[in-house]
Amino acid sequence: MNTAADTPLSSGPALLDEIRALLDDPALRDDPLRAPLAQLHALACDQHERMARLIRISDGYHDWSQSRAEDLNARFDHHVRRLEKLARISDRYQNSLRELSESLREASITDALTGLRNRRYLMERLREESGLGKRSAQVYSLAMVDVDRFKAINDRFGHETGDIVLHRIAGTLQGAIREHDICGRWGGEEFLLILPGTPLADGCHLVERLHTRIRDLYIDAEPGGGIQVSISTGLTEYRPGEAPTHTLARADAALLQAKEGGRDRLVAI
Repeated sequence: MNTAADTPLSSGPALLDEIRALLDDPALRDDPLRAPLAQLHALACDQHERMARLIRISDGYHDWSQSRAEDLNARFDHHVRRLEKLARISDRYQNSLRELSESLREASITDALTGLRNRRYLMERLREESGLGKRSAQVYSLAMVDVDRFKAINDRFGHETGDIVLHRIAGTLQGAIREHDICGRWGGEEFLLILPGTPLADGCHLVERLHTRIRDLYIDAEPGGGIQVSISTGLTEYRPGEAPTHTLARADAALLQAKEGGRDRLVAI
């Protein structure tokens, strides 16, 4: 293999210098070969200059191409990093949207005072349970609960204390039901219990335990000392094929009977 020093271009300058020296030798001035040799020398110098210029252009293009390639790689890496950053931002944004959506959903179905599910959620679950009952003939019990003489508590101790009473009763009800039962605030001092897969007799036993828990509840209040409360409950069982509003109306009618019958009692129909 030829090395760079062996190429015609690399050895050309020495040869051209040698020919130049011969042409400048006075002793060879009258030599008949001097004129053709001078023409060949001029031609060789011109070709050598052209070749050197082409090599410089080629080297410059190579350097430019390499620089451009490096520049393109740098720009590509820069864009990749930007895309990665945008992807991370997008992921965080999507997560934030999901968290916000979940928070809004949770707020829309939660009663702010008691922390229980609100009327909207209770209606959704009633429709679901009624739909399940129509498809599978599975019953559920529905209990409408009212705090006895709650207006008197507000009038005597104030609405702030009344709110505390509702909050304590809500916590007691929630803590006494089973994991799959639903307890929510229906409105004012009324609560609603949905007891899936529970016939009326079993619902009566559960509600009686709730009444006992509420009777044992003691709430500090000033002025006037503590408050002891009781509840009245109307209980009914879903009848296959009926609308949720019919089940609700029957539970409400049972609650009215319990209140008219002296309060602090359960009426099941």
